Amino acid sequence: MLLTDTHCHLGDRQFDADRNTVVERACAAGVRCFLTVGYDIPSSYRCTELAASIPGVFAVTGVHPHDAAGVPPDYLQILRKLAGECRVAAIGEIGLDFYRDLSPRVLQRAVFTRQLELARELKLPVVIHCRDAMGEVYSILSRHSSGLTGVMHCFSGNWEEAEKFLAMGFYISIAGPVTFSKSGFLTEVAEKVPLDRLLLETDAPYLAPAPYRGKRNEPAYLVHTARRVAEIRRLSLTELAAVTSANAARLFKCSPSR
Repeated sequence: MLLTDTHCHLGDRQFDADRNTVVERACAAGVRCFLTVGYDIPSSYRCTELAASIPGVFAVTGVHPHDAAGVPPDYLQILRKLAGECRVAAIGEIGLDFYRDLSPRVLQRAVFTRQLELARELKLPVVIHCRDAMGEVYSILSRHSSGLTGVMHCFSGNWEEAEKFLAMGFYISIAGPVTFSKSGFLTEVAEKVPLDRLLLETDAPYLAPAPYRGKRNEPAYLVHTARRVAEIRRLSLTELAAVTSANAARLFKCSPSR
């Protein structure tokens, strides 16, 4: 079995004490490919360092909406330069977050739009963060996504919303909440997304699946999310792992550690 964690934060300080052991546990569980995702300029640099030093790790570099107000004036030039580093697979995570509103919405929109334009220039996919802003993210992508592809990270919307992003050519990524007893719309979404557009992620160290809910998440726990989605899809775990890893390889041009 080979699983790909398409969204984790291996550079997070919660992993500082045991990062190598975390990766080893993931590999033992069948997770052999990791996309470690940035949220600001320092974390994006960290992602490229980890991708260069750990087999099977690929970097995603970008500015999260929470950090839109704090970007340096040359952030686009920095991201453009980082994209030239080995094993940078995408621009992200980028988008809008109207739940916490840690940056003014006007700045969130501007930084999001400019990074979409950068991704198009660089011919890289995008990793989209969306919280309490589904309609506006869709509106912005409708205007700016021509020539782009990417994934709706940790999707939390309903099936009708998922269909709109699928129609734009985007992938849908399912995370740990699908394992919760009250998973809301996610069960239907996980069931209906076309198999060739389905991705899996942990968002580690956040959003640990059952039975680890409330604890530090890590890529090894992806197997619990994968098992639940396989049950929903009436597939074997091995079948689901193979197809979702193939999807990740196609979108991000990432290959696993053997």
